[in-house]
Amino acid sequence: MPQDRAPLPALTPEESRRYGRHLALPEVGEEGQRRLKAARVLLVGAGGLGSPAALYLAAAGVGTLGVADFDTVDASNLQRQVAHGTHAIGQAKVDSVRERLADLNPHVDVLTHRVRLDRTNALAIVADYDLVVDGSDDFATRYLVNDACVLAGKPDVYGSILRFEGQATVFDARRGPCYRCLYPSPPPPGLVPSCAEAGVLGVLPGVIGCIQATEAIKLVLGAGAGEAAGHAADEASLIGRMLLYDAWSMRFKELRLRKDPECPICGEDPSIRELIDHDVFCGTALPPAARDSLESLPQELSAREYADVRARGVRHVLVDVREDAELRTASVAGALHVPLALVPLSLDKLDREQPMVIMCHHGSRSLMAMRYLMQQGYTQLSNLTGGIDAWSRDVDPTVPRY
Repeated sequence: MPQDRAPLPALTPEESRRYGRHLALPEVGEEGQRRLKAARVLLVGAGGLGSPAALYLAAAGVGTLGVADFDTVDASNLQRQVAHGTHAIGQAKVDSVRERLADLNPHVDVLTHRVRLDRTNALAIVADYDLVVDGSDDFATRYLVNDACVLAGKPDVYGSILRFEGQATVFDARRGPCYRCLYPSPPPPGLVPSCAEAGVLGVLPGVIGCIQATEAIKLVLGAGAGEAAGHAADEASLIGRMLLYDAWSMRFKELRLRKDPECPICGEDPSIRELIDHDVFCGTALPPAARDSLESLPQELSAREYADVRARGVRHVLVDVREDAELRTASVAGALHVPLALVPLSLDKLDREQPMVIMCHHGSRSLMAMRYLMQQGYTQLSNLTGGIDAWSRDVDPTVPRY
């Protein structure tokens, strides 16, 4: 950590009172608390995982917290994203979190990055921090954060959640495996449902986010770098271990993780030496050349472009491939409902001569449906990029987001 090479900041009398329970711990003490004050931690995502992690890192006295998120607070977030309140609906999540943390601990400097991390900005942002807590909810961002951390030589405190299950570990390519060692390639788009599609128990991200905050604090204090306060180095952090949690059965399990010598970014002969386009890698975005060719991959329409199609009365059919429960939550008038799993059984409903726009929640399942229909000989197809979520955000805010 950079604070190991620089004089540690002193604690003020008020800070000593505030952190008194830390100062009483041999594993923390005054020096450890000063390490926390000197630390710079980046939170990627201010949602379900980022909320509890941010609250506890700020309460613990981490001196500088960066928060990277480009979304706004929605009412559907409040069931689990506890850093935000009802008054913050419609507000940028980074601004909402900054206000909450300022009230929780005014001694913490909160830096906001209201951007979507990508290959053009991730390295520069990550380089300014000691470690990263990844609270993202999509595969492209997880691979991006991992790759940026490996290239920058930073620990990546990882967590993920779905339904009643969560997992957490620390990826640090200098001392153990990275995310690519565990998951060399992403699943096909749409194969793994999002939390919005599958649901998530509201308290689950609180458990996993707190574990991430715990690991971040221990890394700042030196856990995993050597024996400290009677704890062996290989037991002091989750580097090389994956913690699995099942809230329904209330059980924890642990898996041992190994570094892959053939890993393309942290292996013995890495092929990835700079950030790539992770949206293309994960199949969540199409390369421009493919996007322009109906013979290889389907055409894409943004929500605003599709609104123009409807306004001009262009002949087409909107096909919604979401599930019944999602349709009851939010819908676009005039859509033909064909759940993704039933598309192969519903070809008689889909006119080959009629242009079709395919829609789902965020655009991944509709892309899968479109690829299948192209294999069946359909040619007049367009994918609604961002799905009904983009439609609600960019065109019709009366349609609920979920």
